[in-house]
Amino acid sequence: MKSKVMTRTDMTRHFRDGMSIMFGGFMGSGTPPAIMKMLFDSGVKDLTLIGNDTAIPGLGVAPLIEAGRVRKVIASHIGLNPETGRQMMAGEMEVELVPQGTLVERIRAGGAGLGGFLTPTGVGTVVEQGKQRMTIDGRDYLLELPLKADLAVIHAKRGDTAGNLYYRRSARNFNPIISLAAERVFAEVEELVNVGDLDPDMVMTPGMLVSGLITGDE
Repeated sequence: MKSKVMTRTDMTRHFRDGMSIMFGGFMGSGTPPAIMKMLFDSGVKDLTLIGNDTAIPGLGVAPLIEAGRVRKVIASHIGLNPETGRQMMAGEMEVELVPQGTLVERIRAGGAGLGGFLTPTGVGTVVEQGKQRMTIDGRDYLLELPLKADLAVIHAKRGDTAGNLYYRRSARNFNPIISLAAERVFAEVEELVNVGDLDPDMVMTPGMLVSGLITGDE
């Protein structure tokens, strides 16, 4: 079985200006620290970041935002990163705030190849702006469109050389969903094992979805 293990140099070759990147993590937990540092060190800019939140200063995706390398953020929460809010208010970066459940369903729809879905969340609020409202059986819904990305970066507790991944507790969060909705998926694992050493019942993201992986302690 072909190994998905990559060198950091080979992984970095796939980074480019203007790309859209989905990232796992709640306040940085579940966001791959080594891959985020690689993105930062590569100098890529004009990025679109898609994830639950923009972490806290100095953690996760925050350094990319602090360096002015992000064009747009699509997230459900930015309150713990003052720089995200400052850039949004100053017009330096576009921020699209999406209710958390809607955000994950838009990503899921993108991964499933769906054209969108209907939700009552946001009807009659600022969330409705620019969206189509539909009435079904007397109830109003908003049409939400799918989200996809050029790259998804995920962090797993354990993975085998074929790319099968296991997440530990809350670090699982968005990671399995974003691995379905990107053209390329790069994973960072804390523990790398051989094929067969990972209990199949523990696999949360199958290796067929993973384009390449590194270990965080390289």
